[in-house]
Order: sequence, then C-alpha cells, then structure tokens
Amino acid sequence: MIRLIVADDQELVREGIAAILEAEPDIEVVGSAADGAEALGLVHAVQPDVALIDIRMPEIDGVEATRRIVQGGSATRVLILTTFATDANVVGALRAGASGFLLKDAPKTSLLAAVRAIAAGDALLNASVLDRLVHDHLDDAPAPAPLPGLERLTTREREILTLVAAGLSNEQIAAKVFLSSNTVKTHIARTLTKLEARDRIHLVILAHTHGLA
Repeated sequence: MIRLIVADDQELVREGIAAILEAEPDIEVVGSAADGAEALGLVHAVQPDVALIDIRMPEIDGVEATRRIVQGGSATRVLILTTFATDANVVGALRAGASGFLLKDAPKTSLLAAVRAIAAGDALLNASVLDRLVHDHLDDAPAPAPLPGLERLTTREREILTLVAAGLSNEQIAAKVFLSSNTVKTHIARTLTKLEARDRIHLVILAHTHGLA
C-alpha cells in the first residue's frame, strides 16, 4: 500500500487529487495540507511514502519543503505539482531532492503512474528539464568533494550511470548495451546503493557534478 499526502493551497485541487488516488486499491491518502508548513508537519507525523506537493504555496513553498524533507532524512519521496513545466522552480525542487514533477492538468493515468513510479524509487524527468538542470545549474558548479562509493562501481555500472545521466530510459539503455531491461534495472539499483543516492534524478546530479557524464 502506497501511503501519500497531498499539499496544495487550493482545496478543490487537493480534494480532486485525493478522490482520484483514494479510488485505487493500492494507494491511501493519509493527509492533506494547505501550505508547506502543514505539509512538513504531516511528513514528520505520518511518514508517507510519497508527498505530492504544489511548487507554489504560502508559508513554505514546494522547493523549500522538499529541501527540508530530504535534509531531515525522511524516506518520503517528493513529487512536485506545477502548472508549467518551464517553471524555473522545478529545477530548484529537483536539486533540492524531489523525485520528479507532474503538471496539474495531467490526465488521471499520468497521475497514477507518477505516484506508483515515485513510490517504487523511480524518478520522473523529461528531456527539456534535464537539459536545463545540467547546463544551467550543474556544468558550472564548483568541483565537489570525492564521491564515496564511486570506486565500488563496476565497469558496467559506470557505463550505465553515464547513460542514466544522459536521460536515457531503462529500455533505451538496454538496447544500447545489449542487456535486458531487468538487468539494467538491477545495475541501477546496485549503483543507487553504492552511491547512497535517493533515486534516478540524484544519480543524474551526482554523475554531472563529478564529471561522470
């Protein structure tokens, strides 16, 4: 069962999303919040698997709420809600540790798929946002400290990591390196563990900031 909270300053939006999610047998909405401060309190209190958070909220916005959730060590994964994919704050939220973003007008099937993907440890990031994340925010960043766990990666895991950083899906990577999608998924899971990365987006950020992409 996926336990989830919804945070949006518009009551009708919260209720509409909650109604869609509650109709699913594998999803339980365990709380809703009208602002970022309330969302943080809910995450602390109920420890949901997923926090669906609007990027623009009063008190504490979605970017700062995401940062506090991640830095607080919570296992809750954040899925950002936004009106426009081009919102610069989306990149800020991803850098803060969000596992992906979803447009508010996305169809029901996309909402459900996104929640399930995030809960399973995957990430949602389209090519245009990946490009902005890399070229506008990562390429010119100062050299970071050595990455713990990097020496533990196998040659194959390093190869797949560079392809993840390029924005390829598991299926695309599988075709490129002549492996099954399940084998690629296993390599990515091991890489996540070795690098202590939260999810796929965190891998992208680590790869670019440490010159592995």
